[in-house]
Amino acid sequence: MKIDLIDTTVRDGNQSNWGATGLDTGMMLQIAPAMDRAGFHAIDFLASTHMGVAVRFKKENPWERLRLMRAACPETPLQFLTTGMRFISWEVASEELMEFAFRLLVNNGIRRFAIMDPMNHVPAMLNMAAITRRAGGEQIVAALTFTLSPLHDDAHFADAARRLTAAGRFDRLYLKDPGGLVTPERARTLIPALMAVIGKTPLEFHSHTTIGLAPFSYLEAAPLGAACLHTAAMGAANGTAQPWTGAVVANLRDLGHSVDVDDEAIAEVDSYFAALAKAEGLVHGQPGEFDRAYFRHQMPGGMMGTMKRQLAEIRRLDLLPQVLQEVERVRAELGYPIMVTPFSQVVGTQALMNVMQGERYKTIPDEVTRYVLGRFGQPAMPMDAQVEARIRDSRRARELEEEPHMASLDALRARIGKGYSDEEFLLRAVMPADQVDAMVAAGPARRGYDPKSRPVMQLLQELTKRKDLSSVVIEKPGLRLELNGGAQ
Repeated sequence: MKIDLIDTTVRDGNQSNWGATGLDTGMMLQIAPAMDRAGFHAIDFLASTHMGVAVRFKKENPWERLRLMRAACPETPLQFLTTGMRFISWEVASEELMEFAFRLLVNNGIRRFAIMDPMNHVPAMLNMAAITRRAGGEQIVAALTFTLSPLHDDAHFADAARRLTAAGRFDRLYLKDPGGLVTPERARTLIPALMAVIGKTPLEFHSHTTIGLAPFSYLEAAPLGAACLHTAAMGAANGTAQPWTGAVVANLRDLGHSVDVDDEAIAEVDSYFAALAKAEGLVHGQPGEFDRAYFRHQMPGGMMGTMKRQLAEIRRLDLLPQVLQEVERVRAELGYPIMVTPFSQVVGTQALMNVMQGERYKTIPDEVTRYVLGRFGQPAMPMDAQVEARIRDSRRARELEEEPHMASLDALRARIGKGYSDEEFLLRAVMPADQVDAMVAAGPARRGYDPKSRPVMQLLQELTKRKDLSSVVIEKPGLRLELNGGAQ
């Protein structure tokens, strides 16, 4: 059986293991030609979250990054993942703004769109697919998000898959397992259930090695019909990200499957990202230890890391088991939302506050209130009546019900002003102006990166902090670099 691969290194690998801030434009461009030669079905490249991170933390233009990467990867489709009716901001966006954003993404180089709804709400996903198609999306993929709850059995997912594919708006379907919770045993029942209802629609499988299951589940899912698997390069793989491409390819071939990739290019990509991770001091992912508690709290890796860091900062890491128990309880009370952005943050933050304050729901974040008010759609199961009433009847809920939705494009243009490109206008419509101003002032991003130069750059940065030096000499065989300046 022939198995294709989607590379997730620069998007999900970067996000899961490195907080979406590990890579800049130059780092991606340096290895892009090898990634293009590798023979991936697509490169999971971008989400609006990463566009915001590029501006906020790297002071880089995400549109420039996309254009440069498209030019460097002419053969391999670049993917954009959308997570509901929002773009960068958590504010609910209009269909007009989403179509405008998608059209700009297409114009700048995105060929493949993955459509995810954090509630797996089929009508919302079908509507988003229609918007994307109008905007010129070439390949549109439905991302059916896996979770565990009293409702989410194989029949539930099969029914959603049937409705998604029967409408004819999606070119492919992928099972998205953000928590890495699909066991090999579940794969043996769930994958056939999906295959039985999707007809000729190709099926992909995307999971995480958070508790070490994904490499085994991939090998079960592939011969059952998941003919495309999502993997990452060494360095960015494993941990809370996707399995390592090299191991997946070797194991699939050992089972007799065909994986038509360029092994030399794959090795080059692996070597590059492993060296980059070492040079930049980034986590080099290893598959997580099996932990059955994840089947209950389902906290994804990124949110788990944030929660541990927050508790460690206040020297209360001992509260983590109690917080995770509270996560289970809050999730049930809120109707079992799928633990994926933004709901993992909604549930996790409320649980943390409940434990830290010693009184449940004493403080209710606005995003929890917006969730209860239906701003993100309706949960698949009813919420706890008492908790829902407490939140809905609050004064803050009444204030948020009057909160205006995002303005029309014309109104946004009138507020922001003229003289901007469409791309910069969109950034200014959904991000603080000072962050976009800083991005513009920073100028073009660097075009390349060499991991071997990192130690030298760190040395120079440290030396420039010294005010007592008048000159610096750096020598190695065949090279002498002398920097002179007056002592200050």
